[in-house]
Amino acid sequence: MSIASHEDAARSAHAAWQRAVAGVLAKSRRVDTSELPADPEHLLDSTTYDAITVSPLYTALDERPEGPLPGQFPFLRGRDRYRDVNAGWKVCTRHGSVRGDGADDATTLNSQILDSLANGTSALWLTVGAGGVDPTALPEVLQGVFLELAPLTIDAQGEVKAAAAALFAVLDAADIDDRAAVDIRLGVDTLTARVGETQSIEMADALDLIRACVARDESVRAITVDGTVFHNLGSADAQELGASIAAGLEYLRSMTAAGVSITEALRQVEFRFAASDDQFLTIAKFRAARILWARIAQVCGAPDAGDAPQHAVTSEAMMSQRDPWVNMLRTTLAAFGAGVGGADSVTVLPFDAALGGGAAGVSKTFAARIARNTQLLLLEEAHLGRVLDPGAGSWYIEDLTASVAAKAWEFFQSVEATGGFSAAVENGSLVAALEKTRAERDSDVAHRVTPLTGVNEFPNLAEAPLTPQQSAPQGSRTVYRYGRAFEALRDRSDAFLAEHDCRPTVLLIPLGSVAEHNVRTTFASNLLASGGIEAVNPGPLTVDAIAGSVEASGASVAVVCGTDTRYTEEAATAVDALRAAGVSQVLLAGPEKIFAGIEGASRPDGFLTAKVDAIAVLTELLDTLGAKK
Repeated sequence: MSIASHEDAARSAHAAWQRAVAGVLAKSRRVDTSELPADPEHLLDSTTYDAITVSPLYTALDERPEGPLPGQFPFLRGRDRYRDVNAGWKVCTRHGSVRGDGADDATTLNSQILDSLANGTSALWLTVGAGGVDPTALPEVLQGVFLELAPLTIDAQGEVKAAAAALFAVLDAADIDDRAAVDIRLGVDTLTARVGETQSIEMADALDLIRACVARDESVRAITVDGTVFHNLGSADAQELGASIAAGLEYLRSMTAAGVSITEALRQVEFRFAASDDQFLTIAKFRAARILWARIAQVCGAPDAGDAPQHAVTSEAMMSQRDPWVNMLRTTLAAFGAGVGGADSVTVLPFDAALGGGAAGVSKTFAARIARNTQLLLLEEAHLGRVLDPGAGSWYIEDLTASVAAKAWEFFQSVEATGGFSAAVENGSLVAALEKTRAERDSDVAHRVTPLTGVNEFPNLAEAPLTPQQSAPQGSRTVYRYGRAFEALRDRSDAFLAEHDCRPTVLLIPLGSVAEHNVRTTFASNLLASGGIEAVNPGPLTVDAIAGSVEASGASVAVVCGTDTRYTEEAATAVDALRAAGVSQVLLAGPEKIFAGIEGASRPDGFLTAKVDAIAVLTELLDTLGAKK
């Protein structure tokens, strides 16, 4: 078939699909197909927080030219054409203080590291200094570790100079045949630490370390551009990438101004990005990141050095404190996306990482093993590492990659227009952009447009209350977790439970048969539970039985549940009966239009629908029920 015939067939198939879509949409909207737009499928489009439009279907009409092979500029398909497909990406596990329960002693930590390496870990991330191992203990901690086989990243924040000196001493004393095979990352994050408000070293000290790294025989990268800082503040994916390459470019400018060649400067940089449970956006994000940095290297005159390594870390912001077991599913999706997207190493955080000291009854060893085995399952059983860039050629992934790269470049240019990364941080424009996105996401979570299983959807109200240590913010980094507002409501409920030996309670008033009220009683119960409020369902009620149910429950707040038809017949009478029984606040599960024209005491005090601001509604209810802030 000729190219022209292929395109004609694709257009014909697409037109047939459009007609089918129009028929379904017209039926669901109860309109004629003539009343729909010419491209009705766009009514099904969705938009990301970067204002990227995601279509409901991608076809051959969206096909893009095939990119270069892995290892070739612009490194879209990966930076390493020789990556061992039997091993896949590096399984990087973190050691030291991970769950906010303090660092282990050097001997214990060394034992944990060796055990981890023996059970699937292929790269190490070690906390050194405050909250981690003392730099002077590094020889003992790394005893028996073959650094030419396992890349090592350290996180030493403001103590990185001492940590680097101790690490270099370990390397100098080691018997290593191929020093070029030793891969070390010092994790200097001078620029991004300013945004995350963590400790780091000044640029002058960072430049001294860079010169020392360049002079070594091992492969040592001093700089980590930590994009997870932006992610944790609420950024969208393209914003994270744009801010990261802006920071990376500023590092290059500082290094070259200090006499480091551009090729050497590029070889001193690695990137760390967050991997979220949006698997396709994560795939596209890591692919797009390589294009962007390759473009920076090309403009700087060293395109072949634009293959900076990528370290993926599963999102801290997506992790929930409530029902933390669901985090296992979130991190699996995130690791999948990062691996398929071509990250060089992936760190899966323990499922209870958002809880101080971890989940009750769960050992740190168990949580770490589950995190490690999540990746091993993807690599050893699902064989995801066997193919380099398996998403290549997917119309959706290729289009999404290009869109993320374009939006990230726009954001990068906006940062540059303010004078560069540091200037954007100083004048507040960078953080303001991230805060705007965070506010949009918070609103979506509050309105339950964005579902968080176990948090704002399908919460487990019967789970054990958290201790103050568990619910306290973890670590020194600022992290705006998506579910934090709902979890604060649950904390209020826990405090109420501790004081009164029961949860804050609301009485449901199910009108009609189970078939009539079940949808709305289920909706109301789920909504209330997301704020830590227990819904008491006495079963189908007649209006005459309402007073007895109120007396039996002692409830001061009630929610009427039923069908629209039943409401037309009985809702106003039910409200009157509830007020007569002493209920102080009456809500109705359903739209306000049902009570059009009805005013006074017969009108409910509020209406619960899928579009309500759940945080605002639940906060008011907890206030009414006496749950302290």
